[in-house]
Amino acid sequence: MLALHRLFLFAPPRIALAQIALVCLLVGCAAPPRQALPAAPVPAAWKEGAAAQAGFWHLAQPGEGVQTEWWTRYGDPVLNTLQDQAQRGNPGLAQSAARLRGAQAAVAGARAPLLPQLGLAASSQRARATPGSSPANSQSLGLNASWEVDLWGRVAGSVDAAQASAQASSADLAAARLSLQALVAQSYFALRAAEAQEQLLTSTLAAYDESRTLTRNRVQAGVAPPSDADQAESQYQSTRAQWLDAQATRAQWEHALAALVGEAPANFALAPSAQLPRPPAVPLALPAELLQRRPDIAAAQFNVAAANAQLGVAHSAFFPALTLSASAGYRASSLASLISAPNLVWSLGPQMALALFDGGARTAAVEGAMANVDLAAATYRGAVITALQEVEDALSTGASLQQQAQAQQLAVAAAQRAFAVAQNQYRAGTVGYLNVLSAQATLLAGQRSLIELQRQQLVAVNTLLKNLGGGWPEQALTD
Repeated sequence: MLALHRLFLFAPPRIALAQIALVCLLVGCAAPPRQALPAAPVPAAWKEGAAAQAGFWHLAQPGEGVQTEWWTRYGDPVLNTLQDQAQRGNPGLAQSAARLRGAQAAVAGARAPLLPQLGLAASSQRARATPGSSPANSQSLGLNASWEVDLWGRVAGSVDAAQASAQASSADLAAARLSLQALVAQSYFALRAAEAQEQLLTSTLAAYDESRTLTRNRVQAGVAPPSDADQAESQYQSTRAQWLDAQATRAQWEHALAALVGEAPANFALAPSAQLPRPPAVPLALPAELLQRRPDIAAAQFNVAAANAQLGVAHSAFFPALTLSASAGYRASSLASLISAPNLVWSLGPQMALALFDGGARTAAVEGAMANVDLAAATYRGAVITALQEVEDALSTGASLQQQAQAQQLAVAAAQRAFAVAQNQYRAGTVGYLNVLSAQATLLAGQRSLIELQRQQLVAVNTLLKNLGGGWPEQALTD
């Protein structure tokens, strides 16, 4: 380090200030320009299902425009209650909130060097200065203050970086909250679907039991072979196994919801309803600006800002550090006479220091900071592209599932008619029981597929709501 404090200490104040100004002009005071946020590849129109309105893209804020209760679109009071419980009790969300508080504390720490540092020092020594001399006592008490003048923006850059990191942590918290809300909704839909499957299998078992009784009676009457009774029994027991599996699936989803809301499964229970909520209508036009609501995109933007600020901090290391320091106190050989006017000592003056050779450490730090800027910029662009992909996937999946559900409803209706015909023909003795067995199996499979498609439709809309950062404005439904 090159210390210039003596030059300034022994110069008159006006000359010292002129010398400081001269050094400023020699090294240059301009901070390096910061790189702009990379352009977001927002399309003029969505490829799948909905039109896009371009031209609204701008820098996002954490949770900007997010509908905090977007799940209420499903109109399910139980789901609303579960979401409230998850916000209060989910451990993962509490961890993200703690990380945010740590980032906010780091901002306060980064701001500290902007203010003067004040300290108190006291010492008591007994020492021999030279061989053969008598030991002497030394007592001192004093205050000292120092302040680094932030000429080159090093401290300000550190504050900017800490603030951007804290904003990114805030966006991360919003992203964790949004993911939790979507997961709670999807788990709830899966639980209700399992209940619907269980209810369907319960009614089917009752019908199969009637078929068992019918076949047994026909076998005893000698109008049907014994194999009919065996086939009816096999079908009943196989369906009963599916019914038990649906019960276990429902229990597992209830346990998952308990964990999401921060409860032990033993202390958590939901009353069964077997009713799946209706998915909300998806608007025909979705503005591209809705992606700005996504907190992961906001977090990526703030990480770019933090990396840019750190690049400025790395550049400032090439400039000299100017520190203003002052101290005042007392020094004496005994405590009794320590605090007295003759023992008062003080010092005041600036100090400027500049590293002349560091083996390339500062250059390497700048190169590393530039690499971090490029990394953050690429991450931001990747986040936007991923968001666009996820929205397109959700749109195409939702449209496809809607068509599949309509086709499956027609298939179930046809299977019901075919089963009724086969059952009447068997009772009339015109067909074998295998025809009834096949028709029953086809009907049950179609009904179970329809329930699964309804669950997938709910999940698809839920995924679209999540991928858009919490939904769409109400006027989009009528535009």
